[in-house]
Amino acid sequence: MAAARTPDIRVRRVYDTPSPDDGVRVLVDRLWPRGLAKTDARIDEWPKALTPSTELRRWYHGPDGEYEEFRRRYEAELAAPEAAAALDRLRDLAREDTVTLLTATKDPALSHTSVLLHELDRPTT
Repeated sequence: MAAARTPDIRVRRVYDTPSPDDGVRVLVDRLWPRGLAKTDARIDEWPKALTPSTELRRWYHGPDGEYEEFRRRYEAELAAPEAAAALDRLRDLAREDTVTLLTATKDPALSHTSVLLHELDRPTT
């Protein structure tokens, strides 16, 4: 029996040139990145159910937004059935191939992508 493959999930800016080792390229932003042609992006999947809601995104980028509260609220959104199913799909993809999460965010460590990486790393029940 073959050993289970360790999932390889990466985060890159969507504006970076696609790389052959990106595997499955998944856009995890709700809005299409400004100034980027769809043909140049080489996006394989765009699961909008995984993206922060418009309301949450606006709150976080507003005057009252702070990361820890954003993280808590976003984790609650990811528990919804459609988002949970999309997370499971990414976990399945990552068992078979590299998955690259793509975002236009300038600082992925303080964005929804860090929350997604944490959620994708959690064991499923």
